[in-house]
Amino acid sequence: MDWGTDLWDQCDGIDKHTQSGLDLVERYIKFVKERTEVEQSYAKQLRSLSKKYAKRGSKEEQDCKFSNHASFQEILNELNDYAGQRELIAENMMTGICVELTKYLQDIKQERKTHLSDAKKAQQNLEGSFKQLESTKKRFAKEWAEADKATQQAEKIENDLNATRLDVEKAKQHSHARTHTAEECRNDYAAQLQKYNKEQNFFYYSEIPQIFNKLQDMDERRIRRLAEGYCQFSDMEKRVLPIISKCLEGISSAGVKINENQDSILFIEQLKSGFERPGDVEFEDYTQGIKPATSDSSLNPPKVRAKLWPFNKKHKPPAAEDFSHLPPEQRKKRLQAKIDDITKELQKAQDQSEALEKMKGVYEQNPQMGDPSSLEPQISETAQNIGRLRGELTKYETWLSEAVGGEESSNNINNNTQHGVVTADQSPHIYTEFDDEFDDLEAPLGQCTALYTFEGNSEGTISITEGELLSIMEEDKGDGWMRVLRARGEEGYIPSSYVKHTS
Repeated sequence: MDWGTDLWDQCDGIDKHTQSGLDLVERYIKFVKERTEVEQSYAKQLRSLSKKYAKRGSKEEQDCKFSNHASFQEILNELNDYAGQRELIAENMMTGICVELTKYLQDIKQERKTHLSDAKKAQQNLEGSFKQLESTKKRFAKEWAEADKATQQAEKIENDLNATRLDVEKAKQHSHARTHTAEECRNDYAAQLQKYNKEQNFFYYSEIPQIFNKLQDMDERRIRRLAEGYCQFSDMEKRVLPIISKCLEGISSAGVKINENQDSILFIEQLKSGFERPGDVEFEDYTQGIKPATSDSSLNPPKVRAKLWPFNKKHKPPAAEDFSHLPPEQRKKRLQAKIDDITKELQKAQDQSEALEKMKGVYEQNPQMGDPSSLEPQISETAQNIGRLRGELTKYETWLSEAVGGEESSNNINNNTQHGVVTADQSPHIYTEFDDEFDDLEAPLGQCTALYTFEGNSEGTISITEGELLSIMEEDKGDGWMRVLRARGEEGYIPSSYVKHTS
């Protein structure tokens, strides 16, 4: 069954039906546009929410060392990535459905207009042929009536006894001429009738069916394209479901990895001073009289006892280069961290020195490549830097040795508080708070694993491969990008949704 065969006389119905189909495509495009606006608004609100609750600043970063704080930050990061996927859905729908369907709609409108114009033109041609047929038919009827009248008049004159021979002959000639003209009109009418019937047959059995079948094909293609658009509406969201699932799994794993015992141990390690508890207070017997001051008592005056549970804040002591202002445990940690940093710098400087020496050797063997003396300032500067770093390393190693070796004597001093022999300036620092004591060091904020390969072609970005382990140098600030460091030293920005936090 097709439109050309079964709907040959329903041109108006076909016109309305095809227009209704185009209206549906236009309506669907508008629906998808509004859906993208909903997705974009939702993603924007999610990003704002994530940014609002994300912690900033040194104290918050210190808190993020605890698993329950860090897990909440991971949840916010995953939520931010989730928002990015909602934005991606909106972008794909706009470009893949709205833009493409709008372009297709313009093409199909033009095609429909062309087919309907062809049908109208064919109808006008047939109507023009019918008018010409009617005209030849009327002329034939008129001429035949005149011929019949002339024949009757000739017969009448011929039977008239008073008519002359000339009158009879003239009447016969006039009748013959009229009859001849009528015969020509009859032949024209017959030819025009045959032509019209042929055109009408072509119109109803060939021309119009072909046009209507083309309209049917156009409408079916329109329906198929619209069906694909319906499927795209779902498929575009399905494509990002794996990443969305990973975001949701990341949120779940962030809750699972919380370790309350580890958080308690970390809190102890952060605030543990290493000092011994104060000893018992001795009974002072005033009945025995005041003992004369000796050299020992003058060197070790009685200590003014500090508060046992000082909740009030105290001013922090000034920072010392050897970290002697810190409690024993904290001092050892800071000294060891400083030694590690200096060791890294020293190794880097030594590598640079070796490279310069090799380059100098190459220049000496191949003078055309460069002047060896031009490297002397850099070599000298690098040597001075190595000497400085070695001196600092020795200094901090000495202080660490003193801190480790002095624990035992420090404990003895603390134990002697029972006898009042500790120095007076030691106790005020026992319960001193140590907030914000660490310098701002450029250290990784955590680790992450690349979920997908990314080609960093624009300025400031780097390329990563799927499964690669990366160091996080700067978290996502809400714009969908984060700064990472690769194992081989490359640093730059990548999309936050392309990685999964591991620590």
